Amino acid sequence: MIAEPAAPLGTSAFARLMASFEPFESSPLIAVAVSGGRDSLALALLAQEWAQARAGRAVGLIVDHGLRPESTREATTTHRLLGRHGLESAVLSWSGPKPIAGLQAKARAARYRLLREECRRRGILHLLLGHHADDQAETVAMRAARSGGVDGLAGMAALVEWPELRVLRPLLGVPRTRLTATLLARGVPWTDDPSNLDPRFERARLRLNGARRQSPPARAGRTARERTLAEAAVALLEVDREGVVAIDRAGFTRLAGGLQARLLSRIVQALAGRDHPPHQDRLESAIVRLGRATDRGKSGRAQDFTLSGCELMLRQVPQCQRLRWIVRPERGRNMGQPLIPAAFFACGTMAASHLE
Repeated sequence: MIAEPAAPLGTSAFARLMASFEPFESSPLIAVAVSGGRDSLALALLAQEWAQARAGRAVGLIVDHGLRPESTREATTTHRLLGRHGLESAVLSWSGPKPIAGLQAKARAARYRLLREECRRRGILHLLLGHHADDQAETVAMRAARSGGVDGLAGMAALVEWPELRVLRPLLGVPRTRLTATLLARGVPWTDDPSNLDPRFERARLRLNGARRQSPPARAGRTARERTLAEAAVALLEVDREGVVAIDRAGFTRLAGGLQARLLSRIVQALAGRDHPPHQDRLESAIVRLGRATDRGKSGRAQDFTLSGCELMLRQVPQCQRLRWIVRPERGRNMGQPLIPAAFFACGTMAASHLE
């Protein structure tokens, strides 16, 4: 039996995918990480049309890692290709000596650093990444091989909050065949990175051997956990204009242990602006301290402590005599600006100079 060819992903279908990330600011300005491969190119073209339909615009950000002799030429080719389709773009170069050990992990860290810095420089709140359903299946398989936890086995998140912007993956439910069909239907060429099939790398080996698509129950489980986490955050957290978070202590102690860990981990990772959550042992110790008010110093006040770049302080609300844990970035670690989550800008709660 011959399988029917995949259908291209159209503008209406893409708009439905983006709707799950609403609201956006008026005249949205979005960035798309573009490698020159079929996935990110298809995303860039669709994102451009989506933004233009809303009186906004998209910017393609091309990272040249400089790991292969031809990488600069390929980045320039991609830059020109986007220009021919009316899409503004910039090439970001990873300069300096390259590591020998852990090359892929360090190249990935450098890529995100460059993308993040450029978004900050341009005042962009939304960064789109081209990960799709096949990438998700590979991620789940890789984490399963390492005996990852429940959240890890659920794969990549469609939305990640960084202090200054949101990272969006609108294509996680779209198979790669549809993205290929999208470019073919438009007559747009692409360049496949040969490292994607280099057996030295774990993801490439999985790709060569095939990885199972993430099952619907796994996705449903992740969605349910995210909804529960969001409900707990709305009920227990207050965020001021400086990005300082207050956690209601009594309400926090009533949460289930796993939910306590996820909530505190998300808060600390977002405020500190780190790529990874706190270590499990330190997170568990912090949760114990957040649940008790008897850990007091000589002054009789509960002792403040730090966790992964954040300060945590138990304070009393004068108006209602309630105890709240105050969480804020350690002094000197706020990257030079208030750490207000990007979602606040998108929802219009806070004022920003580049928003209408």
